Amino acid sequence: MANCDCSIEVKDQDQRKTLIILLLINATMFVVEIGMGLWADSSGLIADSLDMLADAMVYGVSLYAIGHSLAAKAKAATLSGILQIVLGVGVIIEVVQRFINGSDPHSLLMMSVGAVALAANTYCLILINKHRHGEVHMRASWIFSKNDVIANLGVIISGGLVMLLDSAMPDLIIGAIIALLVTRGGIAILKDAKQERQKTGGC
Repeated sequence: MANCDCSIEVKDQDQRKTLIILLLINATMFVVEIGMGLWADSSGLIADSLDMLADAMVYGVSLYAIGHSLAAKAKAATLSGILQIVLGVGVIIEVVQRFINGSDPHSLLMMSVGAVALAANTYCLILINKHRHGEVHMRASWIFSKNDVIANLGVIISGGLVMLLDSAMPDLIIGAIIALLVTRGGIAILKDAKQERQKTGGC
């Protein structure tokens, strides 16, 4: 039994260390991206920054779940999914407002900040990858990190298209895509968490 307890403690410590690093990276990148996104007048960067904020909150919730029961971890994953969906809807509203009111995104800033965010999220994905088939709260974290990398690539590509086409439309499109990606990820986690709750007797 002692060996079993030690194994659980080591696993919990590994999860906690990974999530703390992910939380710090995403919180820092949120501050950087929201500032640069507003400066660059970019829906894509603002959307990506809000995605970072959602992820930081998700990692915080996942940190709380460590050491708790499987039912508590499923509830934490459910909260994570709800946070993702709320942020996704918020981004959609922001993109619609910019489409109506107009915007003038700065393509070079978009690509530069997108590249920094891509490097940060690639590192996050590498860290969380070993937990991708783990407990539900860690699976949620892996899904969000994977979506972040995809979103960052989209921001870089859209920045190039803004420059090439001299149009804000690619930026608005990638902002909408990121919002849908975030929302879809949240829905996937809610489904996963529901299945996990059913396994634990719906507690």
